[in-house]
Amino acid sequence: MSVLSLILTLVIIGVVLWAVNRYIPMDHKIKSILNIVVVILVVIWLLRLFGVLGGSVPTIN
Repeated sequence: MSVLSLILTLVIIGVVLWAVNRYIPMDHKIKSILNIVVVILVVIWLLRLFGVLGGSVPTIN
């Protein structure tokens, strides 16, 4: 995965999370849990992508 693809993916995830937080009415606790889950998943994905965690992530060539 190229650096540009990585940055673009992170920006898209951020914009979608911001839009969900901004425009979808939810309880504050649910939004907090959603934010934590998304951040944890993105960190795990990045760690696997850079080879810090075991396993392989399919890449688009």
